[in-house]
Amino acid sequence: MLEILLDATVRAGTPILFATLGAIINERAGIINLGIEGLMLIGAVAGFAATHASGSLLIGVIAAFVLAFLAGSIHALITVQLRGNQIVSGLALTMFGIGMTALFGKEMVGLTITGFERIAIPGLSLLPVIGKPFFNQDLLIYFSFVLVALIWLFFYRTRWGLAVRTLGENPAAADTCGVPVNLYRFLAVTIGSGIVGIGGAYLSLASTPMWIENMSGGRGWIAVALVIFAGWSSPRAMLGAYLFGGITAMQLRFQAMGTTISAHILQMLPYAFTILVLVISTMRLAKGASQQPESLGQPYDREDRK
Repeated sequence: MLEILLDATVRAGTPILFATLGAIINERAGIINLGIEGLMLIGAVAGFAATHASGSLLIGVIAAFVLAFLAGSIHALITVQLRGNQIVSGLALTMFGIGMTALFGKEMVGLTITGFERIAIPGLSLLPVIGKPFFNQDLLIYFSFVLVALIWLFFYRTRWGLAVRTLGENPAAADTCGVPVNLYRFLAVTIGSGIVGIGGAYLSLASTPMWIENMSGGRGWIAVALVIFAGWSSPRAMLGAYLFGGITAMQLRFQAMGTTISAHILQMLPYAFTILVLVISTMRLAKGASQQPESLGQPYDREDRK
């Protein structure tokens, strides 16, 4: 029973993990992106359409990354180059993603593909309890494990990662040291958006290998809250994503068991927990315990530097 629940937890938490990792890259560079929900939908519809047309799951994942990358470049252009309001731009990106995917995806509703299959890692997949949940999964889940480590190494073991973190803390100091602020911020937003798109692709290529309108189901908003809960750290983002995934898996299992609790209440659990996470994170912020980048949400203009 525990093994089955852990397996469902990992699979339910993976799309949220990709979305959270992409948002962390955005915010470490000082740019708030509330377009995560829209980017996930763009990645989901692009991945499904490309896979259905080509028959290749790899092409589908690449298409999801590229389309979300391009959509993220709109947000980057507005917030980095034009120094527009980051909140408004992000909300507009979400509405754009919802509308665009509903329009271009309506012809694909009902179509199916052969999604990612499980690949067992010899030896490790036979371990009790954790073997199947972590070592008998599909390639995208394995990639998410690697991506968590790579992002942590990038931010804390490379000079480029230090430069990006400096952009979120003090872009003027980074500019003084010769860091091209706008270029690095633009790349952080677009690459992070592409990673969010892969999270959307997981929904349509692995979790449910078909296209369903608005299939992200609010996971993008959960990811936005999870960034704060994780303290802008990729390892903690993994733990948080699996925590949310576990709550989702539990409410689905309760429904399958025929519990007397209303299905509407069970469906509310992940989002009620999101509110609780935000309350706890806000309390930590008030006590000075947050690791929020100091310049998060603040546009940078060299001419305004004092």
